[in-house]
Amino acid sequence: MLAPYFPSINPERFACVHRIFGASNAARMLQQIPVEQRRQAADAIALEAYWRVQDPVYGSVGVISMLQREISVAQRELAETQAQVSMYTAQVQSQSNQITQVQYLVDNAHLIPNQPPIHGLCQPPDIP
Repeated sequence: MLAPYFPSINPERFACVHRIFGASNAARMLQQIPVEQRRQAADAIALEAYWRVQDPVYGSVGVISMLQREISVAQRELAETQAQVSMYTAQVQSQSNQITQVQYLVDNAHLIPNQPPIHGLCQPPDIP
């Protein structure tokens, strides 16, 4: 019953399943599942057994929890990075707009009529 799902080329796989579930319990679990789903079920049983051997308290749940924490950290870092990119993009856009305005004024300076300076303003100070 178990041989097709736990080939002899990978004895550690069956050893973990046997250690955690026992051969008869593993066989019983697989018998309750439709034949076309047994390979996938055997893989799930083997993975759970492997992680239960690695972490007897939490098993695969411990791995899932650790991965969820890593995902949360990565999501926070991504959100922070996206906020920084948005801020820098806005700054660059603002600077670009200012440069465009200055360039427009420079390019069109000949269109602005010359006006004499207002007395007292824009004149150099008197030098004795």
